[in-house]
Amino acid sequence: MNETLQPAASNGDAWLILNGKSAQLPEIREAVERIREEGHPLAVRVTWEAGDGVRLAREASEAGIKRIIAGGGDGTVNEVVGGLMQLTQDMRSTLGILPLGSANDFARGLELPLDPFEALRVALEARPHDVDVGSLGGDYFINLASGGFGAQITNSTPAPLKRLLGGGAYSLMGMLKAWNYQPYRGRLRLPGGERNIPLFLLALGNGSQAGGGQQLAPLAKVDDGLLELLIVRHFTSLREMKQLIDELENLPQSGEFVEYLQVPWVEFEGEDALPLNLDGEPCFHERFRAELLPGALSLAAPSSSALYSHQSDED
Repeated sequence: MNETLQPAASNGDAWLILNGKSAQLPEIREAVERIREEGHPLAVRVTWEAGDGVRLAREASEAGIKRIIAGGGDGTVNEVVGGLMQLTQDMRSTLGILPLGSANDFARGLELPLDPFEALRVALEARPHDVDVGSLGGDYFINLASGGFGAQITNSTPAPLKRLLGGGAYSLMGMLKAWNYQPYRGRLRLPGGERNIPLFLLALGNGSQAGGGQQLAPLAKVDDGLLELLIVRHFTSLREMKQLIDELENLPQSGEFVEYLQVPWVEFEGEDALPLNLDGEPCFHERFRAELLPGALSLAAPSSSALYSHQSDED
């Protein structure tokens, strides 16, 4: 790492909000002990059930803790972000990340180290950078939100279609026919117009990747105030699906079935509730407005990260 790291401000301890599944891992306990030996007064709080990350993030910020480290996968990061976003901006602690999930898509996009000790050092010592946070129907996401067929089966599919949806072209077509799959019909409103689209998949990116490394938003920057909008239209044949896959391989170019846009906001109104996945967390919305809240959160990550629109020469 090229940047010079500086100790976090001493006028407030740091909290590691650790997913309970990782609490007893020897490498995590060793990393915490080593970081404390370096002089960082790091406290550990362990989550037990859904919602604990939200609650603990609020408690830490309200107690004046300057840095909160989300220790877990993308879902844990999402919970902590959700807790921070319940507070006024001046109360929100700086967010750091200890990647402990199976995919760690946001952490990998930020080029965070995966070694626990090195990740903790970055989370505690990297210069904070103001980043955008996505808002969708009262929920928040910091990496990527996806909707449609992919959001329904994210946990059962893996890459371009498992890399989008996966499992092989022929088997996917068979599955769609067996399920009597129907596209999600709705109206998309964008700056400059609106359109009715039979959706197969919709992705909204603040970060660049999801699904274990699938680059759904290759132009994404977390500080540019723009959503990456990926629209995948419904297809009806194996030939069309193969064309769709080819188009996905050529992102950010648009094609007949795949459209890639950068927008400040987008609205959706559907005939039925659209299944959504926000940073790995499922929800349903029949209608929503998605937008970015510019500079809403302070993030501790390497200043050289490709997800920053510019890098600081001071680090």
